[in-house]
Amino acid sequence: MDTQTLIDPYDTLLLDLDGVVYLGPDAVPGAPEALREAVERGVRLAYVTNNASRTPRAIAQHLSALGAPATPDDVVTSAQAAARLVAERVDPGAAVLVVGGMGLRDAVRAHGLRPVSTALEDPAAVVQGMAHGISYGLLAEGALAVRQGALFVAANADSTMPTGRGEVPGNGAMIRVIATATGAEPIVAGKPEPPLHRESILRTGSKRPLVVGDRLDTDIEGATNAGVDGLLVLTGVTTPLDLLTAPPEHRPSYVAADLSALHLPYPQVRRAGDGWSCRRWNARWQEGRLRLEGEGDPVDGLRAACAAAWEAAGVGRADEDAVKAVLGSPLSGRTSSPG
Repeated sequence: MDTQTLIDPYDTLLLDLDGVVYLGPDAVPGAPEALREAVERGVRLAYVTNNASRTPRAIAQHLSALGAPATPDDVVTSAQAAARLVAERVDPGAAVLVVGGMGLRDAVRAHGLRPVSTALEDPAAVVQGMAHGISYGLLAEGALAVRQGALFVAANADSTMPTGRGEVPGNGAMIRVIATATGAEPIVAGKPEPPLHRESILRTGSKRPLVVGDRLDTDIEGATNAGVDGLLVLTGVTTPLDLLTAPPEHRPSYVAADLSALHLPYPQVRRAGDGWSCRRWNARWQEGRLRLEGEGDPVDGLRAACAAAWEAAGVGRADEDAVKAVLGSPLSGRTSSPG
């Protein structure tokens, strides 16, 4: 019997935060313990977040308070990736209009640029990241600067972000204000675009990273774009239906209920006759519909169902109506997302 655990082949975990390590102020159950065990086994942790509102120090303090091992150097934010992207395109010391919070302002300053808050400063770039309390006035200054020719950079394009109360508008929703007012689309630094993963690799020196996230369109697509493996955990926004109908760029290497799976052998998904099996679950197509039978851990059932759905869909998406039948009890109970 294979005793290699999921984490064994990797030297670094590139971890998303919201929906993976915590939800709002609270830890995802079991996440801090799983991360402490990873560190004890010599694996480097890098917390890679599209959230540009807080500084690495503030994020590290939050993680430490939850019991997760973290220092400011372990945190890589979309603010840092956005600031590097801007610094590579404007003159040293240039004014940059920051539509965002202290995390973004500090990242801009760290690259030798001068954060400003008004278009009257003739900024060379506008960089926008999520921050609570962004005012209409600051958005208007950003729009004015972009209309004057400033480079427009977004820390990330997440349309929503998870909280303990559900999904709320994210930076992707907010950047539409300036984009709509100016007709200019921003360059995006955060996941799934390459700059944030490039920043993560530069900061960690990782050779064998595993991306861990809860979103298909940022975390897993980012892993695909970077050519590395990705683990999708079901503690955030992704639902079983999202997985079953995922296009190729959104299909993770692994699916797990939560981070505890890092320290367990990952079950093989095997061809079984005209279908796919995972432990005591079997998935196959019958009369144009996906069928799933079995017992035990329903996440194993989801793994088998995904293999069958993805094979049938090829380079496209599986039809929702054709796969919905497998989402009934008991599969839906264990694997549905709280987000």
